[in-house]
Order: sequence, then C-alpha cells, then structure tokens
Amino acid sequence: MFDKLFKTSAPDRTNRVPPGQNLTNGFPVLTYGSTPRINMREWQLKVFGLATVKEFTWQDFQDMPQIELTADFHCVTRWSKLDVQWRGVRVLDFMKLIEVDPKAQHVLEHSYGGYTTNLALEDFLKEENILATSLFKEPIPAEHGGPLRLLVPHLYAWKSAKWLNGLEFTEQEKLGFWEVNGYHRRGEPWAEERYSG
Repeated sequence: MFDKLFKTSAPDRTNRVPPGQNLTNGFPVLTYGSTPRINMREWQLKVFGLATVKEFTWQDFQDMPQIELTADFHCVTRWSKLDVQWRGVRVLDFMKLIEVDPKAQHVLEHSYGGYTTNLALEDFLKEENILATSLFKEPIPAEHGGPLRLLVPHLYAWKSAKWLNGLEFTEQEKLGFWEVNGYHRRGEPWAEERYSG
C-alpha cells in the first residue's frame, strides 16, 4: 500500500521536495478529531485581538478579488504533493480590509472544531499566502479544510489551518494546538522544523 501512495522523487523534481519528504500520488487527509459540519448561512471569519473587530460572511469572500495559485504542499508526516491548484483571496489584499495595531507581531489562526495554530506576522504576510476557497477548481471539500483554509506554502501544512474562522492578532506569540503538544513553533520544511527542540 505504501508504494501506491508514495513515490521517490523524480530527478527533475528533487529540488522541490524538502529533506525527509516523499512525493504522494494522492492527497492524504490527516485530521485530529472529527471534521466540522458547517452551516454556510452561519459561516463567518472573525478578525480580533490587536485589530479592530470585524466579521466577514461567505458572501463577503465571494465578492473579493481572487487569484489562482499553484503551490507545493508539504506535510510534517513526511509526504509532499507538488503543483496543488488553489484559488482564494490573497492575504495581502485581505489585510487592506482590516485595521491591525502596529504592535501586532503574531497571528493565531482559529478554526471550527477548536483547532488553533500560530504564525509570526512576517510569515502570515508572505506574498504567496492566500485564504483559499477552492482546490483543483472546485470548492474545498470539508475533509481538506473547506470552506476556507489559510494556505501558507512555505511552511508545513499544519500551519495552513483547515476550517478557518478566526484570525487573532497578538503582540506576544501564542502557541497553537500542535505547538503546545511538541511541534515546532515555525515549521519550515527545508530546515525540517518538525518538532520543538
């Protein structure tokens, strides 16, 4: 079964696969706990903390300019999928719609189901990051984090929180679920930042 799901890196792709990773033929689903069932009429994304509180509906997101993004996706459990096609709102464009206190240095992502993960603000504000609304030209399936997940391609996939419903801006770092339980605070694949030292 392992051979069917994973393959070794082709020579022309090795420069895109971080150390310790294997390419996957599929798109594995790894989730702690059950997949939330979200009523789209009640769905919202809330901005709070060191930011003016603001709530966005699903229609708000549909009305925002969206971009296509193809990016490689690296899971801390040692699989990578290349050329994953996403569509969503660029984080830098979204930031123009909210007011964040200059003292903010970190973001804590909140998700339906109670999951959290943390990012330094400089990692959150990378040009390639998007608030993703579709995967391979279809709405993101619930098991892959739909309706909305943050996509942070330069870090391990757990930093791209599924079922996103809140962005809490903070001055001091607040560790999220996996970080409290021993995962690395940042999670950079090329440095193999899997677990805290």
